[in-house]
Amino acid sequence: MSAILVVGSVGYDTISTPKGERANILGGSANYFSLAAAHYSEGGKSPVQVRVVGVVGDDYKNEDRVMLEQRGVDIKGLQTVHGETFRWSGKYEKDMNEATTLATHLNVFENFHPAIPTEYRDSKTVFLANIDPVLQLQVLEQVKGPRLIAADTMNYWISSKKNDLLKVLERINILMINESEIRQLTGNWNTIQAAKEVCKMGPRAVVVKRGEYGFMMYTQERYFILPAFPVENVIDPTGAGDTFAGGFLGHLAQLDRDWDREDLKAACVQGCLLASFTVQDFGVEGIRKVKSADLEQRLTSYREVIS
Repeated sequence: MSAILVVGSVGYDTISTPKGERANILGGSANYFSLAAAHYSEGGKSPVQVRVVGVVGDDYKNEDRVMLEQRGVDIKGLQTVHGETFRWSGKYEKDMNEATTLATHLNVFENFHPAIPTEYRDSKTVFLANIDPVLQLQVLEQVKGPRLIAADTMNYWISSKKNDLLKVLERINILMINESEIRQLTGNWNTIQAAKEVCKMGPRAVVVKRGEYGFMMYTQERYFILPAFPVENVIDPTGAGDTFAGGFLGHLAQLDRDWDREDLKAACVQGCLLASFTVQDFGVEGIRKVKSADLEQRLTSYREVIS
């Protein structure tokens, strides 16, 4: 069995969109990623096991732990410490591609230092979710010879911890980033040129997440660009990028071999389709309800869209 290690936030979100509001619902990058990657736990040459490292407080609900475990996610690396779990609140208005943060309460996440369990350190695939690049580097010091390392980041880390982030980029294979972030990172407003510049920093490939407009990937001096799956009723875009990453890396981990450009293209499509389910409901509700048959049906529809 091929294992994916994800290190990221686990928390509760309060979200307002034009479609409604939800308070204190399950969220966090590691949860979105895990639920997406867990779709690859069966079938293929090498079924995938998802391993989570994060931190929660006393208030983290047991039902949320059980839900992840029922989907085959290993949460032994989820630390529980005294205090309250990480919480974020935000709102989306007409532009559903960008959230306005209303409040961020780090709580127990403020003093989080990832301790990778011994049995996790041989994970062949590692995803460094959107956390402090200093913590991302701490993870890289603990894992042993992963075949694939991917990372996410955000504008705050680019502006406040750029030197540490550049050290991370030297050691990863794939960077996942949105358009505004890649422009900030490179100082280049042209996304096509900016992707090429990022690969000079270390990664073999860069995937630019473009929200409702889909994605762009650059690798081996070639680009791959596709639209998002057309969703008529977008409810909540929160976590779509982490869902994309879960589908992307879940597909690659299942191959149980080194990956090539065609594999990356197929992985992009898998991530794109899973993300389209996430945006159809609040929080993780959209992705947690997806069945294999749903994904296959959507893949067929997507092929018709892009053919």
